[in-house]
Amino acid sequence: MYRIHQIRLKPGEDQSLIPQKIKKKTGAAVTDWIIRRESVDARDKSRISLVYTVDFSCDKKLKLPLAPDLTYQYAKSGNTPMSERPLIVGFGPCGMFAALILAEMGYRPIVAERGRAMEQRVKDVERFWQTGQLDEVSNVQFGEGGAGTFSDGKLTTGIKDPRIFKVLETFADAGASRDILYKHKPHIGTDVLRRVVVNLRKRIQEQGGEILFESQVTDLLVSDGELHGAVINDGPIFHTEHLILALGHSSRDTLRMLRKRRLPMEQKPFSIGVRIEHPQEWIDRAQYGDPALAELLGPADYKLSYHCENGRGVYTFCMCPGGEVIMAASQKGMTVTNGMSNHARDSRFANSGLLVDVRTSDFPSADVLAGVEFQEKYERMAFENGNPPRTTWGAFSDKMNPVAASLPDFAVQSIKEAMPHLGKKLRGFDDPSARMTAVESRSSSPVRILRNEGMESEIQGIYPAGEGAGYAGGIMSAAVDGIKAAEQIIRKCRPPEKK
Repeated sequence: MYRIHQIRLKPGEDQSLIPQKIKKKTGAAVTDWIIRRESVDARDKSRISLVYTVDFSCDKKLKLPLAPDLTYQYAKSGNTPMSERPLIVGFGPCGMFAALILAEMGYRPIVAERGRAMEQRVKDVERFWQTGQLDEVSNVQFGEGGAGTFSDGKLTTGIKDPRIFKVLETFADAGASRDILYKHKPHIGTDVLRRVVVNLRKRIQEQGGEILFESQVTDLLVSDGELHGAVINDGPIFHTEHLILALGHSSRDTLRMLRKRRLPMEQKPFSIGVRIEHPQEWIDRAQYGDPALAELLGPADYKLSYHCENGRGVYTFCMCPGGEVIMAASQKGMTVTNGMSNHARDSRFANSGLLVDVRTSDFPSADVLAGVEFQEKYERMAFENGNPPRTTWGAFSDKMNPVAASLPDFAVQSIKEAMPHLGKKLRGFDDPSARMTAVESRSSSPVRILRNEGMESEIQGIYPAGEGAGYAGGIMSAAVDGIKAAEQIIRKCRPPEKK
């Protein structure tokens, strides 16, 4: 098959016209074709178009590049015997895809997930949203699917890795819309993602994997620089010599345990800020010119940034078109906010994180987990100032404002400086009625668990991976990192024998 770029359709034109467009460009009759990428070009609002990259077969030879082979290549198993089954800590995107690859290769992994299975987790989260009753075991951060389960299910990423298509294809096979295989900004939607995650769990189990819910790793068995096992819920010991740490960014008690076990870690910068919310129609009008085009193109999104005079970056993060602002705490007495969208993205509001860079020099000490302490400080303040504190951009400048009072001073000043400039980039963004909710503090992990080129910790047998370990940012990059960690184990060892 050949690959061709820049095939354009007007909004409302059917994709069935694509073969005609290719023939007009190449002179060749198309016999087979598949869309590989679709994006919206809205730079000229009078000539908005959908732009496609297409792989196709035809009736003649052309001077076009051949389509690349996107088939995932499984790693070849090593020769070292594996005496015990590998253990994966966490069942978010990283742990899930690590488990899937290991299961498909016959390694029968065991996953220890501190939270609950999806069916109960959804009930626990909905009860929290309705009553404020937080379950520290099962919440927006902890449970099957990880924090991404209660999000937009965005699959955008800045990484370029051949494993990306494996992740997309796996999600599609598990029930996600197949348009994620070619959309420029693919998303699953939290309502669909809940079903997809359960289907992936069942697929892992069918391949010999095992998922243990309400099973927190509370200690590690280490001697002479080597891993020998893990303690589950302060009791049962699971013997293993291969453990993938796929914690997610909110497992603070586990990080404290790892510090106690002297697992090498370092401080890492992150960001802090608010959720900002506007009517979706405003965003559609600003991006498309005519908000009615959202019916054809989908609700519009945005990505904004500004560099302040103090050197801080202010940027939008995890933008949710047609979504809602949600509470996402995992510890009592603390408030965390985030955004979420269903697949249809059909609410009347758009939201995103509005974040400011946090440097390690802002941390209260040189302790490796000082960034965690920094997060907890402002999450407590947000709880005390309103749980959650809410305001508008027009009221944000008031010194007594509860949202501003829940942020460090440098973040408040940076947002104040940035907002008028962001409003010039996206009309209406700095409207005084724009709503703000504090505090968004979990955009990324404030710590990195160190690993070598083989993805292994200084403690042999431990493979830190994903967002909580400081090596990913979002569903896609976390899933890819999980696959890479699984591959390292596969290349080293052959599958354990059944006992």
